[in-house]
Amino acid sequence: MAETHKRIRFRQRLARLRESGNLGWSVAALILSLIALTPLIAITFIALGPSGDTWPHLIANVLPGAVRRTLGLMLGVGLVTLVVGTGTAWLVTMYRFPGRRYFQWLLLLPLAIPTYIIAYTYLELLDYSGSVQTTLRALFGWQDAKSYWFPDIRSLGGAIFVMSAVLYPYVYITARASFVAQSVCVLEASRTLGRSAMETFWRIALPLARPALAAGVALALMEALNDIGAVEFFGVRTLTVAVYDTWLDRNDLVGAAQIACVMLFFVLTLLLLERALRAARRFHHTTGKYRDLPEDSLDGWRGALAAAVCALPILVGFVIPGAVLIEDALAHMTAGLSPKFWQAALNSLLLAGAAAAIAVVFAVVLAYARRQTRSKLVHAASTIPAISYAVPGTVLAIGLLIPLAGLDNNIDAAMRSLFGVSTGLVLSGTAFALVLAYTIRFLAASLGAVEAGFSKVSRNIDAASRTLGATISETLWRVHLPLLRPALGAAALLVFVDSMKELPATLLLRPFNFDTLATQVFTLVSLYRYEEAGLSALTIVAVSLAPVLLLHGIIIGGRPGGTSARGHAPVSPEWALRIT
Repeated sequence: MAETHKRIRFRQRLARLRESGNLGWSVAALILSLIALTPLIAITFIALGPSGDTWPHLIANVLPGAVRRTLGLMLGVGLVTLVVGTGTAWLVTMYRFPGRRYFQWLLLLPLAIPTYIIAYTYLELLDYSGSVQTTLRALFGWQDAKSYWFPDIRSLGGAIFVMSAVLYPYVYITARASFVAQSVCVLEASRTLGRSAMETFWRIALPLARPALAAGVALALMEALNDIGAVEFFGVRTLTVAVYDTWLDRNDLVGAAQIACVMLFFVLTLLLLERALRAARRFHHTTGKYRDLPEDSLDGWRGALAAAVCALPILVGFVIPGAVLIEDALAHMTAGLSPKFWQAALNSLLLAGAAAAIAVVFAVVLAYARRQTRSKLVHAASTIPAISYAVPGTVLAIGLLIPLAGLDNNIDAAMRSLFGVSTGLVLSGTAFALVLAYTIRFLAASLGAVEAGFSKVSRNIDAASRTLGATISETLWRVHLPLLRPALGAAALLVFVDSMKELPATLLLRPFNFDTLATQVFTLVSLYRYEEAGLSALTIVAVSLAPVLLLHGIIIGGRPGGTSARGHAPVSPEWALRIT
């Protein structure tokens, strides 16, 4: 009897969905969520397949060292980005000092440089054959490396240094967004009770910002886990490199999938830890009183010190690498503007443009289905893209390979039986696989921007449109999409830039003799042709600057009740992360 009642309720819900026009949107959202989840399902099945003695070999010889180095890298990057990002955010938010108005946005610039690009610029500078050591040997007459000591850039410490230099803005963004949004009453109460500025920071502001800091550090660590270029250049054999070597060099897909599952465990642990830290530290203001934050002036040597503290990350993370890239690009402009460069640039533009367009369409479907239905299943399914965003590119590539190869085999078998024609690799051996990987990987960024746009459109508009006889689809097409143009543009821009920079998935899924700007940089640097990679790397950085330069206005314009808010909604750490 209970089973009969369940079936009746299910049929009633289905009938209501059909009558309201929500059924099609709900089904479409579930299908898109399943596409995003497919790589994770596939990689699990691959890892559970027969592997012979591969797993014992991995446990004995590969995983211990790879896990140890990965943990060391993540620990170092986490600590450095936390200190640099939080410290600089507090300085530019709470103090006035020389250059502060410029540091507010200059501190975001390192985010435009991918980790593999900053890695090779510092290799060119600090390696044994680099300009710094070459100059030192010429000045002091040293003959070889045994004549002097110089820190080895090709080490775990070197990888932590260069990766932290471009990943600290993730923490800076969330920390600054949290500090800007804090109530002045809380900070004034602390100062009234005799607390100094530093005591207020440690006892009040920092605990209030702890959820935001956890989110920023978690994202920086996921980027460090995803990296393959920097760690490969520095000889740090992390789990990502182990996946790459096991798949391509040893031709062992099952072993690569098994290592990828270990990486997924790292990602899941990070996500759960970040959620736990944020859930356990939720703070709410008991007053609606917001004013501009009190700013202390730092004069003399204190102001100079604050300016130097803020300038150092910019110098290390953007100015020095940018100068190296510009010098290389200008010195090899003629050689750099070769047909290979133009072809790689065209490939990057086409792939990134296609991924941006598809990701925006997917995001609109998911967000609109979630807006139009109360189904818990649809709402739960729409969170899957957030998980895919956290999955490293190497893991995503392996998870896509088998489903696409299976589809290729089925298509080829059908065409052979019907028309006697072999289609070959239609999906897995073409650029389609790359576009799909980019779309799944960065769908969360697109979805965040689109959902933020939908949140600003009153639901009364939907009701008015339906009252006038428009269907749900007509309401989207004629009402929502015109209103969402800025959000759709932002979503497309985010996916486009991220796709231009993506390296791990591109290396593993690209067709034979197919290069993008990212893979061209990786290949040239792997061959020690640093200068020739300058133009391609500089192009990627120039394109990546576009969304980064939008961040400052969004964050500073989000203080509720402050004079800088200008009517904007408060900026949450989650939205700041989605913008990046």
